[in-house]
Amino acid sequence: MSKQFWAVVIVIILALVGVFALTGHKSPSSSGSSKQATNHTEGEGKSNVTLVEYGDYQCPYCQVYYSTVKSIQSEYNTQITFQFRNFPLTSIHQNAFAAARAAEAADLQGKFWQMHDILYENNDPNEQSGWVVASDPTTYFDQFAQQIGLNVTKFKQDYASNAVNDRINADMAAGNKLGITGTPSFYLDGKQVQVSNTTAAFEKVINAELAKKAGKATSSTDASAGTTTQSKQ
Repeated sequence: MSKQFWAVVIVIILALVGVFALTGHKSPSSSGSSKQATNHTEGEGKSNVTLVEYGDYQCPYCQVYYSTVKSIQSEYNTQITFQFRNFPLTSIHQNAFAAARAAEAADLQGKFWQMHDILYENNDPNEQSGWVVASDPTTYFDQFAQQIGLNVTKFKQDYASNAVNDRINADMAAGNKLGITGTPSFYLDGKQVQVSNTTAAFEKVINAELAKKAGKATSSTDASAGTTTQSKQ
C-alpha cells in the first residue's frame, strides 16, 4: 500500500483519539448532576423533626395554605424545622417559575423568607391579579425587592442568572424523584403526609411525630442505662 494511504489512516486515527479525549472525560458537573436542591429552613429543630413543603407561588391552594403553615411555623418554632422547596407547576401557572426565581434571587441577599411571604401575600386566588396574571411580572418583583430592602440592581442580575435557574431545577428534580404531581405537598421526616388546611390537622401529624421521636429517645436512654447497670454487676 502507498505511503499516502497510511498517512490518511493515521490522520483518521488521531482524529478519533481527539474526539474521545474531548467527550470521554467530562466531569459530573458539566452534565448538571452535581446541582444540589435548596435548603431554605426556619425553626430551631430541637426535636429533630423536619416538615418540608414543595410549593408553587402561583398555586391558589398553596396560597390558601400559606397562613396556616405560617401559624404552624410560629407554634412549633423551637421544636421542628420547616423547609420550603420550589415546585412550580409550569404547565398551568405561567409565572410560577419566574416567582421562584424572585425568591431565589432574594435569598442571595439573605432575604428568601421575606420574598417568599410577599409573593404569597400578593397572590389572591379570588382576584387573580397583579404579578400572577401579568404578561411580564418582573416589574412587580422589582417592587417587592425594593419593599423588603434588597439591592434592586443586584436582585435583577441574580434573577436573570443561571445559578438561580439551577437551584429551581434541582428542587424540581428532587420533587419529581419523589413522584410529586401537585402542590402543596408536605413531607414529615421524609414521609409524605396528607393534611387538610387547618392548624388542628397539622398539629395532629406533628405531635404524633414528636411523640414518636420522644419515645425512641426514651427507649434508647433506657437501653443505654440498662447496659450500664449490667456492666457494673
